[in-house]
Amino acid sequence: MKTRLFDLGGRVAIVTGGNGGIGLGLARGLADAGANIAIVGRNETKSKAAVDDLAARGVKAASVVADVTDKEAVARMVERVTTEFGRIDILVNNAGINVRKPPHALAIEEWESVIDTNLTSAFLCSKAVYPAMKAAKGGKIINIGSMMSIFGASFTPAYAASKGGIVQFTRACACAWATDNIQANAILPGWIDTDLTERARAEVSGLNERVLARTPAARWGTIDDFAGIAVFLSSAASDFVTGAAIPVDGGFSVMG
Repeated sequence: MKTRLFDLGGRVAIVTGGNGGIGLGLARGLADAGANIAIVGRNETKSKAAVDDLAARGVKAASVVADVTDKEAVARMVERVTTEFGRIDILVNNAGINVRKPPHALAIEEWESVIDTNLTSAFLCSKAVYPAMKAAKGGKIINIGSMMSIFGASFTPAYAASKGGIVQFTRACACAWATDNIQANAILPGWIDTDLTERARAEVSGLNERVLARTPAARWGTIDDFAGIAVFLSSAASDFVTGAAIPVDGGFSVMG
């Protein structure tokens, strides 16, 4: 019997920041492929709504309230997921924030907050799930980068640094853990219609028009555009894909 390449039945995924935006789109894709989901976030109300959404798709889902920038909280989160679900197969490091200021206006506290939330959390969560994945003889780690992993912008110094770091961290994990059959890859979202980018459009004059002009698909992405890439990078279909940084951007990054 042939392996069903995109079947995630019986698998368990942790999705940080999975209670809204791109994280919820990723979680929905994983759930529709059969994965059980642990939603990790700080907003318990939003996480409960996300869990209800995922459970309605026929999978087991749970909310885990945790600060993913805190080492001890991450350890407790992994212990709870392991106890409640019995295994960890997939980790999606999606938690992220942004502070839109030029470098000379950015306070050190703002810099540290963005770096800790976007980059350090990915390190802490990846390191924490590694023993479970190694024991299971395989796993999938998906880190969420950005167009700012590729391009620069005057108003995102900390965010861009964190998302550039995500790509290099992903490559390090891919090299270090390949012999454990753990694949680590990054997704680089383009301009996606979320609460975060809604604020960006309000704060950055002309952004909407520039994005549409630069994007060959001539639209902003939606969170549902991430279901397919989530399943691919979490399934047997990507067993020989590791260390990649894959744009999901409607062609924004290749437009001349």
